[in-house]
Amino acid sequence: MRLNRERIVEQAVVIIDATGPGSLTMRRLGRDLGVEAMTLYRYVNGREDLLEAVVDRLVGEVRVAPDGRMDPADGWQAFLQWMAHEVRRLAIEHPNAFPLIATRHPATPWLRPPLRSLHVVEDFLDGLTSRGFTDDQAVSAYRSFTSFLLGHLLLESAAQGASTAPVEEPLNEGDADLPNADAELDVDRYPAVARLRDQLSEDHTDDEFEEALEALLERMDLALSQ
Repeated sequence: MRLNRERIVEQAVVIIDATGPGSLTMRRLGRDLGVEAMTLYRYVNGREDLLEAVVDRLVGEVRVAPDGRMDPADGWQAFLQWMAHEVRRLAIEHPNAFPLIATRHPATPWLRPPLRSLHVVEDFLDGLTSRGFTDDQAVSAYRSFTSFLLGHLLLESAAQGASTAPVEEPLNEGDADLPNADAELDVDRYPAVARLRDQLSEDHTDDEFEEALEALLERMDLALSQ
């Protein structure tokens, strides 16, 4: 089979799924593909570039709607339920790789894992605003939703034996295709992201923590009162 970047990334996913990202080396990858490790550098700019490509490949599996058959009439609850289960499917199918998705530095702080793809964030924001959310409500939901998914699915991955420790980062080999700086992100093709970029960039970490904690305590109080 002809060697290309796509085949290299696919084999890297196979290795990570089997034994975790820590076991992924250019030497092992080359051996599995039947080539010398140096041959891989014709297609990837080192391990960092490869890890970024793996994350892009996996997040690209997320379908924001089931074959395009979900429309605003289905309601925002059904939309968020679909999204949550779709991301959970990714974590269940790739438990060793999900911590990589969760911990790799995204292109910008507001591109929050595990929804760290511009097209996924665009569809998420558009999906909520088309279902009656204001811009501010959609951004708030994006923050809360990603925090919920990240916390729950990281724990679920760890329970399946995945390591949640950051991958040891080697020296950058060559011109690795690392995440762009925020200012360099091209969001012209993503009108919802472009419109809400300033709101997405605001830091409400303290308020979000207190609100999430309060909601949890209220749920516990309700359970105890029943």
